[in-house]
Amino acid sequence: MKLLEVGDNPKLKSDFLEVPLGIYKDYPNWIRPLNDDIDSVFDPKKNKLFLMGTAIRWVLVNDKNELIGRIAAFINGKTSANEEVPTGGIGFFECINNKEAAFLLLNKAREWLVQNKMEAVDGPINFGDRDRWWGLLIEGDYAPNYCCNYNPPYYQSFFEDFGFQIYFKQFTYYRRVDTPLDPRVIERSDRIEALPGLSFTHLRRKDLVKFTEDFRTVYNKAWVNHGVPEMSKSQAIGLMRQLDPIMDERIIWFAYHNDDPIAFFVMLPEINQLIRYAKGKLDWKGKLAFIWNKWLGKNTKMLGLVFGVVPEWQGKGIESALVINTAKKVQNGYVKYQELEMNWIGDFNPKMIRITRLMGGEVRKTHATYRLFFDGREVERHKPI
Repeated sequence: MKLLEVGDNPKLKSDFLEVPLGIYKDYPNWIRPLNDDIDSVFDPKKNKLFLMGTAIRWVLVNDKNELIGRIAAFINGKTSANEEVPTGGIGFFECINNKEAAFLLLNKAREWLVQNKMEAVDGPINFGDRDRWWGLLIEGDYAPNYCCNYNPPYYQSFFEDFGFQIYFKQFTYYRRVDTPLDPRVIERSDRIEALPGLSFTHLRRKDLVKFTEDFRTVYNKAWVNHGVPEMSKSQAIGLMRQLDPIMDERIIWFAYHNDDPIAFFVMLPEINQLIRYAKGKLDWKGKLAFIWNKWLGKNTKMLGLVFGVVPEWQGKGIESALVINTAKKVQNGYVKYQELEMNWIGDFNPKMIRITRLMGGEVRKTHATYRLFFDGREVERHKPI
């Protein structure tokens, strides 16, 4: 077996994308990610984390020069110094069912991180935000959502035998749209909507500039104190531009108090149901397949991307009211979806777990973010928020 550093080699960049094809040929639930989504993670022109960090990739070949594995290692300069010890990351791990091959990849990544003065590593994670490529699937063999990890079950033993320990678990909750809502949710929604000055509305593209700024306002108030970087105006605009081609304005909801934004619930059509037909490329053939299958109605699932509630309104039932207002559109057939999956919720977030369960959600998939201290110390689980 031989490890090859990808670097700027065009062939090895292509090989890095091709490694999973042989591994997942017998896994019908696997959906090939878009090449551009993965390439952009490792492109300094597209990934701002290269301004304060670095990344490296390898592919693994056997004696016949066949692709049998890959891995990436990276250092996020924004987060590595905020941990107990300097902590790097690994991700985009793929490997045939061969422990020797897996350990060769993991050891190479660890060696590089040690050389770059890291003392621990998290994985498998993304060289980017947590909403993409984060965690190892350890329960729930279902098709992955867009930019979410799916992997064979034997990967878990690779990580744990290597010495990784679970830092936190990530739960993806699921419910059928036609499942009746818990009466407690309806009661809480009625109570909160009766308060003076409150109003609820879904996003409207003609007012996208206003809704973008409202989103940013709530996001920064709700999340910055939990270690999430503040979102700038330009970042918010860039995010909405990314979402605009796929968003359904009827399933993105905002709450206001005296016209001040206090909460949002962002859901999107789950486009992996359509990307499955693009075979990794949104060239003209991939786009045609995407559009054709969308027209055929194969996009039946919504992805609950994120809740945000400003601190002074948390715990008062705003989440229930947002859910009910969305349900009125979906359950009466105005919006045609059959299923809802929530973007993963960490086990360190019991408040959000309670809300999701109250909505009727049940855990469908469990991912795990692992951590490994290079000095062998035990990993303490992520603190609750």
